[in-house]
Amino acid sequence: MANTIHVDVVSAEESIFSGEAKFVALPGEAGELGIYPRHTPLITRIRPGAVRIETADGGEEFVFVAGGILEVQPNAVTVLSDTAIRGKDLDDEKANKAKAAAEEALKNARTDIDIAMAQSELAVMAAQLAALRKYRQKK
Repeated sequence: MANTIHVDVVSAEESIFSGEAKFVALPGEAGELGIYPRHTPLITRIRPGAVRIETADGGEEFVFVAGGILEVQPNAVTVLSDTAIRGKDLDDEKANKAKAAAEEALKNARTDIDIAMAQSELAVMAAQLAALRKYRQKK
């Protein structure tokens, strides 16, 4: 019986993480999900936030995702996200600038669609900043 599960985190641009893990935690649609090897098959949407991967060697990897889809098979976990950023690549200054730009867009929004887009952007930036803080605390 294997005590690890293969994990792939993939963005629209590239593979962000691929490797063996003992445990994966991520923001499911209805709350935090924890996945161990031999998990029941599952497909669900995930919310913006941090994917925490406890690697086979005992280390930890963090990947920020702006939402996406999770597929779990007994021996593999796949996270598909339009945007995914490694924890170590998260950038305070960039995230704060993007958050400020989203806040500005929200202030200047004239239609419901503009408002919805700006709120969505703001939610993603807030989740990214929260992931960044969480990642820094672990260091």
